[in-house]
Amino acid sequence: MLHKYIRLHTRNTMMLRSTCATRGKQLTRICVNRYTSSSSGGGQAEQKQQPLTPRASALTDEIIRVDHAGELGADRIYAGQMAILGNGPMGKTIEHMWEQEKCHRKQFETLIQQHRVRPTVMTPIWNVAGFVLGAGTALMGEKAAMACTVAVETVIVEHYNDQLRQIMDSPNPDKELLATITKFRDEEQEHHDTGIDCGAEQAPFYKAMTEVIKFGCKTAIAISKKI
Repeated sequence: MLHKYIRLHTRNTMMLRSTCATRGKQLTRICVNRYTSSSSGGGQAEQKQQPLTPRASALTDEIIRVDHAGELGADRIYAGQMAILGNGPMGKTIEHMWEQEKCHRKQFETLIQQHRVRPTVMTPIWNVAGFVLGAGTALMGEKAAMACTVAVETVIVEHYNDQLRQIMDSPNPDKELLATITKFRDEEQEHHDTGIDCGAEQAPFYKAMTEVIKFGCKTAIAISKKI
């Protein structure tokens, strides 16, 4: 009886080893075929992908991060103004400026990805704060909304001018970034001038209001540069 059990156990063990070996060979062939397929077909797909731009320098990193935050804030400010004044006489004027700010924001979102720059951690706060500022000043009237525009664009134009000087003084100026900021600076100046033409200086407490807004914008810029 014991001999029969040993022979049966031995036969089962040999059958199990044979099965495992066969399945192991099949699995090896499958893996090799998949690897060969991915090397020939998948490799071509990978070659078509655009390589990432080399890691940004410290200056480029800072510029892209802070400008992305600034254009996000500007976008939300005009969104707030449009929510209140969009159907009024100033609607078309605000909409025109807002469309340009949307383009600015989109461009810096692209640069954020291309250069692998970390956005500021304050992004959610600037998102809400920008809309509240735009809507809040618009509720005070069209001239107050334009006073907000003048204050914000004054700071942004000065900020862009400072960045242009930094880029031109750097050892290897980024010509693409230089052209982008120059174009956006000119459009922000246009927004500033539009605000003046639309009676911003006639807004109640114009001087005090614009100084407070300018201080807030400068503080936001300083914070966004670092975190």
